[in-house]
Amino acid sequence: MTTLTSSSALDLERQVCFAMVLASRGIVQAYRPVLEPMGLTHPQHLVMLALWQHAPLSLSRIAHLLQLDPGTVSPLLKRLEAAGLVERTRTPGDERTLSVTLTDTGLALRSQAEQVPEQMTARLGLSQQDLEQLHTLMTRVVAAAERANRLEG
Repeated sequence: MTTLTSSSALDLERQVCFAMVLASRGIVQAYRPVLEPMGLTHPQHLVMLALWQHAPLSLSRIAHLLQLDPGTVSPLLKRLEAAGLVERTRTPGDERTLSVTLTDTGLALRSQAEQVPEQMTARLGLSQQDLEQLHTLMTRVVAAAERANRLEG
């Protein structure tokens, strides 16, 4: 039986991909108790953020903004519509395009959502500066991954 040496470039703890998966899972879990009183899951919150910023939006535009497949966004929209937060309608003149608008209830929820960033900063115990630096670095990582994936594709 061969014993592998520690502090190898292959050590699990040294892998960026592993750290990112753990961070993503942990962040989504940390959001749960903050979003629960609003009746939102983390993915639904992301949809609502896109709508609060840009509504009305087509389903395909929401999918593009969130970098998700439209087939993933559609069930989220159905649940948000069932909760009375959004309304989905066919675009006049183009029945293939689904337009998503906020209801009055969805618009009103924004005031509660405006407290989420401050609550999350407190929950994480990180400074606003740390979070901004992390966001900048993560944006660079996303762009680098997109470039690498384009080269492969």
